[in-house]
Amino acid sequence: MSPERDPSHPASWLRRARSNLARSRSQPGSPDVLYEDLCFDAQQAVEKALKAVLLHRGKAFPKTHAVAELLTLVQRSGVSLPVEIEEATSLTPYAVEARYPGVWEEVTAEDHADAVRIAEGVLRWAEGIVGAARGA
Repeated sequence: MSPERDPSHPASWLRRARSNLARSRSQPGSPDVLYEDLCFDAQQAVEKALKAVLLHRGKAFPKTHAVAELLTLVQRSGVSLPVEIEEATSLTPYAVEARYPGVWEEVTAEDHADAVRIAEGVLRWAEGIVGAARGA
């Protein structure tokens, strides 16, 4: 199985994170696409990027959408977290609550732009950690 399809390989998780990030950037402002859904993809990009780092460090992770929990596990694995990476905890509600009607306030274009910015930063950071170890 290619590393990009192997669920035990960080490259698989980074590939999926890049896909979620690309989807989170797509179709903003379209009347049929909700910002909440685009922010869900931004949160998923963060979640998968953090799971790639954990795999890279040889650490198991729970099935969770809680970004703070994943960040704690990353820190415990010996990786320092820049302050801007910790900002990703703000995306956790997009994983569940924002996906259903009536549970969450309407997400704005500004909220979406912030979510994408945060996801881009986390993915770049994760790729740097995983790629640096490969010599990439």
